[in-house]
Amino acid sequence: MKKDELLNNRVQSLPPIIDESSEILILGTMPGKESLRSKEYYASPNNSFWKIMKRLFNSNMEFKDYEEKISCLKKHHIALWDTLQSCERESSLDSNIKEEEYNDIDSLLNRYPKIKKVVFNGKKAANYYKTRLPSSIAYSTSNACAKKIGEKIKNWENALTY
Repeated sequence: MKKDELLNNRVQSLPPIIDESSEILILGTMPGKESLRSKEYYASPNNSFWKIMKRLFNSNMEFKDYEEKISCLKKHHIALWDTLQSCERESSLDSNIKEEEYNDIDSLLNRYPKIKKVVFNGKKAANYYKTRLPSSIAYSTSNACAKKIGEKIKNWENALTY
C-alpha cells in the first residue's frame, strides 16, 4: 500500500465525553466509520453499547437522541473516550488498526481525579493502555463480538460496579 493511500485511511478519535463528576471512564479503541461520520460515540445500530446503557441506566426506555444518551451517562458519572488518538484503518474493525497513536489518558485522569475505575470496551482497548486505577474488561459491544445481548448486559453490569 502506498503512503498516500495510508493517509486516506487515517482516522482521528472523538473528544472525550467527561465532566467533573465522572467516576468511571469507559475506553474503547477507536470509533467506527459511522461514529466518526456522525461525531457520535457508538453510532452504528449494530453496536450494542447504547442498548446496554439503555437497559442498565435508562429503565430500558429508548433514548430520544444523542444528547439524551450523553446526559444519561453523565447522570450516572460515566465518561467515554478511546485509547487511540489516531490510526490507519480501512474499515471499522479493530483488527485492521495500524500505525496507532495513543490518547494521553494519564493527563485526562489527572484532570478528573474523581475517576475511580476504568472499564475497557473489549480486550483490544485494554491492550493499548495500562491503567493504575482499578479496571475491568467488558465484552466488546461491537457486533464482531458474538456474545448474546443478555450476556453482554450482565457482563457490563458487573464491569461497571466498583
